[in-house]
Amino acid sequence: MLDLGCAPGAWLLYTAKLTGPKGRVYGVDLKPVSIQLSSNTKIITADVFTLDIESFEKGFNVVLSDMAPATTGHNIVDAARSYNLCETALNIAQSILLPGGFFVCKIFQGPDFNLFLDAARAGFKRLKVFKPQSSRKASKEIYVIGLGFKGS
Repeated sequence: MLDLGCAPGAWLLYTAKLTGPKGRVYGVDLKPVSIQLSSNTKIITADVFTLDIESFEKGFNVVLSDMAPATTGHNIVDAARSYNLCETALNIAQSILLPGGFFVCKIFQGPDFNLFLDAARAGFKRLKVFKPQSSRKASKEIYVIGLGFKGS
């Protein structure tokens, strides 16, 4: 499992427990993660835009992106920044996922939202859009879930 935007580390803890001691969990974030993690978890402090994806092993079952841009308060700008992060996350997922793998990505709804859905839909057998009940109604945050990666 690869967790993009992993700080502060809650998803890392949860997924490391799910994968068990023989599974592997990688986390990437600009900010360092300071919580105690299990031995099957590796943290990379880096920017996803400059991440050397070739250094990763291929064959991940899940790519999770909970990344969010530094917000400006301008919905269009924030949505565009979110789209750029999500597009990068999708490209990473398409490079390292095993056929049948899963992709979960948080995105801010905006003008490019449907463009992102189309790009994700092309790589997965099924696509779901999910807004958690815990999200504020006014929030533009939504999750796109790709099921059954078709392979590269």
